[in-house]
Amino acid sequence: MNRATKSAAEKGIARRSDRAGAPATVSTSNGGSRVDAHRAHADVRHRRSWARIGRGGRLPRPRVGTTLAAGAGVLASLSPGLLPRTSGAQAILTGLLVAMALGVTGVVRFVLRRKGFDTDAQFAAYRGPLLALTVVLIVAAVAQAGHWQNGLRAAMGTPPIGPGYWVRCGVGAALLAGLGLGLARSVGRVLRRLGAARGVAVTVAAAVLGGAIVAPTVAEWRCGVYAAANATVDPTVTPPVASGRSGTAASAVSWTSLGSQGRRFVADGPDGPIRVYVGLESAPDLEARVALALAELERSGGFRRGNIVVTVPTGSGWIDADAAAGFTERFGDDVALVGLQYSFAPSWATFVFGREEATASARALFTAIERRLAGSARPPRLFVYGQSLGALGGSALFTDDADQDRRTCAALWAGPPAGDVHHGRATILANSSDPVVHWSPSLLWRAPDLDDVRVDAPIPAWLPVLSFVQTTADLLSALDAPTGHGHRYGTDQGTSMGDC
Repeated sequence: MNRATKSAAEKGIARRSDRAGAPATVSTSNGGSRVDAHRAHADVRHRRSWARIGRGGRLPRPRVGTTLAAGAGVLASLSPGLLPRTSGAQAILTGLLVAMALGVTGVVRFVLRRKGFDTDAQFAAYRGPLLALTVVLIVAAVAQAGHWQNGLRAAMGTPPIGPGYWVRCGVGAALLAGLGLGLARSVGRVLRRLGAARGVAVTVAAAVLGGAIVAPTVAEWRCGVYAAANATVDPTVTPPVASGRSGTAASAVSWTSLGSQGRRFVADGPDGPIRVYVGLESAPDLEARVALALAELERSGGFRRGNIVVTVPTGSGWIDADAAAGFTERFGDDVALVGLQYSFAPSWATFVFGREEATASARALFTAIERRLAGSARPPRLFVYGQSLGALGGSALFTDDADQDRRTCAALWAGPPAGDVHHGRATILANSSDPVVHWSPSLLWRAPDLDDVRVDAPIPAWLPVLSFVQTTADLLSALDAPTGHGHRYGTDQGTSMGDC
């Protein structure tokens, strides 16, 4: 660094012994605080170390906090998960965790320096050994993570990963972490220039603006996107012609009002089994939709079949085609499947913002069918089925296990979130690799209850906090697994249903 360009802060700092590595007593020529001078001196030394690279010096060792943060973020991201992960997904997780750890470290460093404690000076002698230890741990963690990933892939019948996986992951994680760190530093510089009072004011104003305007605008936009997807008619889905289906010319439910998922449900499968579906747009309110569903069962002859399955859809109105095929395999043509749409948003959004709608819809439909069958001399057997959010909604319409067993012939819950459903005589299908079954806020501090899961892949040991992070990341790819793994269930959703 040219002496003519030295800052005023650097000129006011008393020399200290670099060999000792400990902070010396400092003073400032302009009357500034000891803490500001101390920080300025540390920053100058950090800049000098990087400047020596251009003059043939050796590569500087990162700060103690930087090494700890980067190492902790990488190691946390490589802890065992439930599902195979693409290199891109792993890079995103690693990059985000490293960026977050570096951000926390920066805040801690700032607070300690305000109190006159410089970790970089106090622990300067440990920079090299700490860096070497961190590198060794990361290499070992990569090897273990590769072994774990290939174990999951072998159990699920997918190709193993190779060295290229880790190259792509490393590059992507470095870019993402660097971007996050650069953004954080930019925001920090702006706030420092504004000063404490104005910085707090700007932060509060931004939070209020985001909560009052940005968040509602984004939510409204996403609702519009979901509604448009629900209304879009797929030209490859052909309207049914069998009288036992909703959406036909003889049906009181129009084809377009069924919604995207409802149209797929009634158009799929052989003509023999009856499939009744009522979409959100089929009637103005829940009571009217329930009445329409009963009228459709009457018209199609559903009440004359030997078995009725109340199928509670997921948040978007989806009923798994494999489940419907399983019921056909189980009952043949002697079955009527009936579903009632309660939302067009994805299950995660409905779970967070409208979970009670699933329960209210399932309860209204089931109760109405139950009352209709009460006056029959030989009523059909009544079953209930739900997957994911549909399992929660279907189970919640009963008060307890005994109420469920008394009012149904049998029930089947597939992939119930956190296993939070009534048991009794119900059949529970829960893959051990399904993050939906594992995920719960309590996963932060206690292991999940896996008594009802079927082991389809290696199960990672529970680790406080880390298991929550990994399971949350796995939720994004829960439906990308092969059938029988993750949040994908097959025809056994119908064939495994219990009996009276």
